[in-house]
Amino acid sequence: MQYKRIFITFAMLLLLIQFAGIGNAAEIPKAAEQYRATVIRTARAVWGMDAPVAVFAAQIHTESRWNAQAKSRAGAQGLAQFMPQTARWLPSVAPETGKPMPYNPGWAIRALITYDLYLWRQVGPDGGATAFERMAFTLSAYNGGLGWVRRDRNLAVEKGLDGLLWFGSVETVNAGRSIANWKENCAYPRLILRERQYLYKDAGWGPDLPEETE
Repeated sequence: MQYKRIFITFAMLLLLIQFAGIGNAAEIPKAAEQYRATVIRTARAVWGMDAPVAVFAAQIHTESRWNAQAKSRAGAQGLAQFMPQTARWLPSVAPETGKPMPYNPGWAIRALITYDLYLWRQVGPDGGATAFERMAFTLSAYNGGLGWVRRDRNLAVEKGLDGLLWFGSVETVNAGRSIANWKENCAYPRLILRERQYLYKDAGWGPDLPEETE
């Protein structure tokens, strides 16, 4: 009987942890507010006045939950969770980002938004059926690398799938990544575009990127 009570208590604890996690994921962390003005100002400076600010805010939320000192087990650093080699490489294609300072919030925010723009341009205007799909490819590239996006797209086309659709098409194929990395990459654009960007839009941070965007 004692073991049964322990098991039930443990099961209830797991459920509480699970639902607590869901609840936290559906809220904007308090730490975000101090960076709000910087994200809005930087997004407009880099992308223009119609920048999808809510997307970038949701991306930082997903990367670090607004913890400027965050460091992953893989070594990714700061708000934007740049790997050191990516941070060192970025100024070669975006000199305006300057000396890499991944733990500096201002640098991290600018670097994330600038790198998104670089990837957006690499994906190209014909790289997605809509702007929403193009952004999904962009975010997939930020998380897993542009090379994998291209390989996955090519494999999807070989399988007869639509290479201009990330959701429900390119996201369903894996050109060779580990299962764990592939699953993480599939979840990344979904969390940002289909869930978290709306939190920030509703909170007045700025425009989202609607799914039907042409």
